[in-house]
Amino acid sequence: MTALIIGGSGSGKSEYAENLAVSLGGERNVYIATMKPWDEECRNRILRHRKMREKKQFETVECYRCLKNLVFKSRPSVVLLECMSNLVSNELFGLWEEGDLPVLDKKTAAAEIGEGILHLEQQTDHLVIVTNEVFSDGDHYSPETNEYRKVLGNINQLAAKRAQMVVEVVAGIPIKIK
Repeated sequence: MTALIIGGSGSGKSEYAENLAVSLGGERNVYIATMKPWDEECRNRILRHRKMREKKQFETVECYRCLKNLVFKSRPSVVLLECMSNLVSNELFGLWEEGDLPVLDKKTAAAEIGEGILHLEQQTDHLVIVTNEVFSDGDHYSPETNEYRKVLGNINQLAAKRAQMVVEVVAGIPIKIK
């Protein structure tokens, strides 16, 4: 089963997704973390998220880019991808260190991430994807931000079509869409 969990910033989507992943049961739950720790705020957020899931016994795998290349040595029961929004940003804009892969154009990024979703589905019994809803908070953005929003929207639509379960979390309340 694939589940897409969507919500705004601070909506409670991460906690909902983690609880869903744990409830699916399994001997091995893998948490794919996509936030690159590029500043103190990111490092603090990563630390907070690690503490939140510490008791839930997730194995954490860092994957900032190239999701389609991620291969697990043994099959996990549940994979939680947190979060699609960071992954898209990393693919479109994320050149941090010498030797990193070049950023992708929007068409290539969407295709690569779509392949990555399919690749993960083939490697696990359950895939839970967390993503942000970014279309209800304003209407005037830079061209780069609009490009990001369009790519993320396209990927969210692809994931929602593939998913057997789609839930939007608003103010900590899950609303089942599919």
